Amino acid sequence: MRANVPRGRIDVHTHAIAPDLAAPGPGRWPTVERTADDAADILLDGALYRKIDDRCWSARRRLSDMDADGVAAQFVSPIPVTLSHDQPVAPTVALCATQNDFLADLCGQAPDRLFALGAVPLQDVEAAVGELRRCVLDLGFAGVEIGTVVGTTELADPVLDPFFDEAAGLGAFVLVHPVDQTLDPRAVALGLGFGLGMPSATAIAGAGLVTRPPRRPGVTVCLAHGGGALPQILPRLDKGSSLDRPDAPPPTQLARDLWCDSLTYDAASLALSAERFGADHVVLGTDYPFVVREAPAGAVLDHVDAALRQAIGRDNALAALARVSPASRR
Repeated sequence: MRANVPRGRIDVHTHAIAPDLAAPGPGRWPTVERTADDAADILLDGALYRKIDDRCWSARRRLSDMDADGVAAQFVSPIPVTLSHDQPVAPTVALCATQNDFLADLCGQAPDRLFALGAVPLQDVEAAVGELRRCVLDLGFAGVEIGTVVGTTELADPVLDPFFDEAAGLGAFVLVHPVDQTLDPRAVALGLGFGLGMPSATAIAGAGLVTRPPRRPGVTVCLAHGGGALPQILPRLDKGSSLDRPDAPPPTQLARDLWCDSLTYDAASLALSAERFGADHVVLGTDYPFVVREAPAGAVLDHVDAALRQAIGRDNALAALARVSPASRR
């Protein structure tokens, strides 16, 4: 993918949603209802899920915030609750297509600054491959966003290999993001869904990926939130692997095939992520535009050395974009 990104940082972890998103059919689906010109409610199964504003759908508002924050470009992905990997296939296919059409329109308003990560119906691998190809080859997306689990299917399950093979062939950027509806109920009951449930869900997904035979080389799988708890537990996974699979590559070695974003809120945690995944496999992420976002964008980078700051803040994301297959049309 050719991109003439202006000077500045590149934020790969931001979210957007259409202000008029409708349910694709009967059932428990996310929808959006406008409450004002610049405000809306996300509903889930008819109940209030989150209040949002026009930063979620307005390119003008988004670009203004980016300029104020020194952000040259964003990767823009769906709000995770809309991924719907555990819902019936046909309406999920329709929901993904609707979201991707919206993201294409949003990012098309600033094609050198906004790069879409689409949604795919991963519970149907063939349909997910088709939508992935449409996202990258027809709509000009940088890749897609997926959850940490697909119903009861782990990302490491071989049934998903055709999807990851296609992603590798296209050079697509695959952002793995936990969905709060699928977190460990123990963490949720403790009120720790955000602080514990999400990094744990990411760690489980990542641990599955690094304790199984490697997939096709070249797939860019990026774990949100600094890889969750995975960087801390990799040595323990190594020990377990040495006992159970002594001839297999250690998980710490396989982890260097993965990527992560910088959204750790802590320089020491970020340094560990860079050590585990490689300094060239960490990219800036903020969770814009939500209340948990890092503000200003890349604040944690002020506490790392200049070379790592440049790599995470811009260069690694440019390298990821360069791997993406060019679109057949824009």
